[in-house]
Amino acid sequence: MRIRARLGSIGYMDRAELSRHRLGNGVQTVLLLLGLMGLLGVIGTLIGGPWYGLVAMALVVLLYLFHPVVPPALILRLYRASRLQPRHAPALNEVLHELARRAELPSVPALYYLPIPLMNAFSVGDRREAAIALSDGLLQRLTLREIVAVLGHEVSHIAHNDLRTMTFADLSSRVTGLLSLLGLFLLAVNLPLVVLGGATISWMAIALLVFAPTLSALLQLGLARSREYQADLGAVALTGDPKGLALALARLEQAQGALWEQVLLPGRRVPEPSWLRTHPPTEQRIARLMALESRSERYPRSALAGAYDPRTLPRTGVRGPRWRIGGLWF
Repeated sequence: MRIRARLGSIGYMDRAELSRHRLGNGVQTVLLLLGLMGLLGVIGTLIGGPWYGLVAMALVVLLYLFHPVVPPALILRLYRASRLQPRHAPALNEVLHELARRAELPSVPALYYLPIPLMNAFSVGDRREAAIALSDGLLQRLTLREIVAVLGHEVSHIAHNDLRTMTFADLSSRVTGLLSLLGLFLLAVNLPLVVLGGATISWMAIALLVFAPTLSALLQLGLARSREYQADLGAVALTGDPKGLALALARLEQAQGALWEQVLLPGRRVPEPSWLRTHPPTEQRIARLMALESRSERYPRSALAGAYDPRTLPRTGVRGPRWRIGGLWF
């Protein structure tokens, strides 16, 4: 039986609930991007007038359009990642092919092995050319079902071009920071005139120049959290298995939380405001996923739960020595 038949189906989920979450995340993304561009325009207007604001926003758009695209293979080479060829990991590569087909990607992302003990997975590139890296720690500690859910999450990032979205947000934030520094420099130069009464300036404008970089960074963090929620929903749509991703998130949170707590506050919980995180609180992500799982109980259960026993997965085309990573053979 092929992997295609074993993956869950979007039909098992509540389409109305998924659509509602997607619409909410989409609206939030648009508002946050407009907020970043609006803040940039206001800072430019404070410095030189409305035309400066328009030029600043146009500059960000031009930088985004002509931003150099670094090949994913080159980026992953910096991490000392190695390519997982189909003959090395036939099961994961076959799953990745099916996920890419469901996401309607023009090409299948390349799969890489990252030789680090930390649990981590990330994607680089866009819909045209992308790669997904899985760390040794993640492959050792997650079950194959959970790894597939993580792959669905990363494929969703690629399908939504989230890296390009965050690149645009980063450029907006950087230009805002530069204009803020320029505005504060001009204020310092003209400070004698302000003191002598030869010029006036609004304290509100001064406060905006000072805090603009912070506001821009907070908007950027909010955008990152919104895209993570969207990638979670995309993974559910691709795999039909919200519980698999919920289990993977719980394991990741447990492992990463334990590491930071041992380093920073042994025996205590590390306080961290959710609005200062690049990812949403894991508890909220799991709650959203399990809400989708509970709504799917009235439908026939997906065959996903029993699909990822390594003994049941095809191993055709394996040549040379097989790799053992944790409890999985490739």
